[in-house]
Amino acid sequence: MKYRTVVMYMEIGCFVSCLCGWILVCSTLPTEYWTFSEVGSVVLTTSNYYSNLWRDCISDTTGVSDCKDYPSMLALPAFLHACRALAVCSVITGFFGGVLTLVGMKCTKIGGSEVANARVTFAAGITYLVSGFCGMITYSWWANKLVTEFLDPTFRAQKFEIGAAIFVGWGGSTLLISGATVMTYFSGKEGLPSRSPKRPHRPATYATARTRQTYMLPNTSSRGNKGPPLYYEGRKSRGTRAPTKTSATFNRDSFV
Repeated sequence: MKYRTVVMYMEIGCFVSCLCGWILVCSTLPTEYWTFSEVGSVVLTTSNYYSNLWRDCISDTTGVSDCKDYPSMLALPAFLHACRALAVCSVITGFFGGVLTLVGMKCTKIGGSEVANARVTFAAGITYLVSGFCGMITYSWWANKLVTEFLDPTFRAQKFEIGAAIFVGWGGSTLLISGATVMTYFSGKEGLPSRSPKRPHRPATYATARTRQTYMLPNTSSRGNKGPPLYYEGRKSRGTRAPTKTSATFNRDSFV
């Protein structure tokens, strides 16, 4: 099996994992069972209190339930506002991560070259990571607050327990983070260029400099001389030296 085929199936598996995690995170927002509390010692008069990011609800053993939205947005604590913002950011970034994944996957053939598709898939993995971490922070922060209040002996108000929506959100966030991590690794390995370490520059020595000037390529204009010159350019061959002046010889007829 080729490496491209392995990466393609890996991208499909990561996309399915992230999509399932995003659906689970989205399903927790309208669910009321973020916190749960049961009040009453007699079975016939037991009341259940549960709430989420948007409303408080109550139900009894007769099956009658009633929910009420929070009356004032400005009167809510900063903790609740932060959890709302993180949950909404998780849903939005997960949606855009799915769109980028569909564009950049190798099996869809929507993008351009292989490198461009890998970079789009890398951006999708980063977006999914942001979505998963936003969801994980939201559910972990909410659960930590509930556990702290429940174990605090000085806390006199009504104590709540962790609801089913928190566990569902933890599972969805884990799927998002795990799938996005594998997707980011494979796409970044292919799409991002790797910088090779530069080799140290070797200083030129006298021997190397002499070798470069001695064994030079022959001049292309001269067709007759095919071999490299044997001497430096500054020197001249013995055969090309200027002729020396010879002493003048005189004949006896010259004086007549």
